[in-house]
This record gives sequence, C-alpha cells and structure tokens, in this order.
Amino acid sequence: MSVFIGLGANINSSYGPPKATLKAALQAFPEEHIRVLSVSRWYASPAYPDSSAPPFTNSVAKVATDWNPPQLLRVLHDLERRFGRIRRAQWEPRPIDLDILDYHGLCSPADRAEGYPDIPHPRMTERAFVLLPLQELAANWRDPRSGRTIAWLIQALPSDQTAEPMEK
Repeated sequence: MSVFIGLGANINSSYGPPKATLKAALQAFPEEHIRVLSVSRWYASPAYPDSSAPPFTNSVAKVATDWNPPQLLRVLHDLERRFGRIRRAQWEPRPIDLDILDYHGLCSPADRAEGYPDIPHPRMTERAFVLLPLQELAANWRDPRSGRTIAWLIQALPSDQTAEPMEK
C-alpha cells in the first residue's frame, strides 16, 4: 500500500513557474519526513472550472511517511503556505496545490473529525490530471470506494477531462 500526493499549480511563485515551484516542493518533502518514492511525468491540463485561467501543471508522487492522514494534511498545508499559497476561494489560480489522493487505500470515516482529510480525494476519479499520472505509478490501482480499476475510471472520464504529458 502507498500514499499518493497530487501536485498542481497554474501561476508563478517566488520559486518560478509552476513546474519549478512543484519541483522545489518535492525537494522539501524529505525535511518534512515525507520520502518521495517515485514521481509521474508532468502533465498540462486546462484550469477548472474557469478554462480562461492559466492552465495547470500536474503530477503525482508516490511517497512514504509515518504521518497519519490529519498530520500529513497539516504538513502539506504548511508546505503550500511556505510556497506562496493563500487560500481565498475554491478553484482560484494558485502557485501550489498539494492533495492527499490515496492513503494506503483507506477511506475516511463518515463521521471524520475536523482536520481529517477526505480520502481518497473525493473528485480524483473524475479528473484526467490525477488519473493519468497516477496510472504511471500504480497501473493496478483501484478506487477504495467503488473498487473500480484505474483503467476503467480513465475510460469513463468525460470528454472535457483532458491532460497531456509535457514531455515524452
């Protein structure tokens, strides 16, 4: 079982353009007791829901950590602040977004306490920019809620869900 973190950005930060910011964040993971095991290719995807906003750069990292889900969420939010994110509105342009996608296949309890992340990430199965890079790292991954395979979920994506690799 593994922990998967989604990485995304669509505006520059003090670290540079989105990809540079996300790479710098990955380099900061070890000092936060998050060991990066592997990282997918980088993907470009249109901003959602406002497609006129700058496009996103996305990737997925497979990591190992001893943090439990609420602790890991706090660490990721601290990293986001460190890298320039100020949360004002949902789906606004941002210099960094770090999401817990899957934590060892666990599902959050229905009565989860405040500060406990919603895992697996509630909209990940509807997003090409999550599923395509995740498939690179975990071709046999199954959604812990539905049991559906990643291949099935990718095939079922709506046609407006696109993400293209930024490199070969």
